Amino acid sequence: MKTAHDLVEAAKNDIQEIPVEQADDAIKKADLLLDVRDPDEYRISHIPAAVNISRGMLEFKFTNDPALENRDMKIVCYCKTSGRAALSAKALKEMGYMHVQSIAGGFDAWQEAGKPVAQPELPSFD
Repeated sequence: MKTAHDLVEAAKNDIQEIPVEQADDAIKKADLLLDVRDPDEYRISHIPAAVNISRGMLEFKFTNDPALENRDMKIVCYCKTSGRAALSAKALKEMGYMHVQSIAGGFDAWQEAGKPVAQPELPSFD
C-alpha cells in the first residue's frame, strides 16, 4: 500500500521542480502563478500575484474554467513545502498542460529565502 509520501515522491520524479533561487525568473515568465494551498493558508500570506486554487479543487477548476483551457500556458505552482504542488503539477501534466513547474520547498522555502510575501491589509480601527 502506498502512502502520501510515496505518491509525492513518485510525482516529483515525473515533474519539473525548480529551486527557489530560480523561482523569480520562472514566475516572471509564467502565465499563471498557482498557490494550491487551502484558502485559509492563502489568506494569511502568499507569493504576490499568486492565484489560489486548492489542491482539492484543482482538476475541477481547470476542467470547468474556460480561462484555464490553454494547455500551452506556463504554470508555476507551489504549496507549503512542495508535496501538494508536486501532486498538482503531475495532475496538470496528465491533463495535458505542457509547461508546469513546481517550486522546491514551497512557500516555506520562499519565505526562508527572504522573498516578498503578500499579506492581507487589515482595516484600521483608529
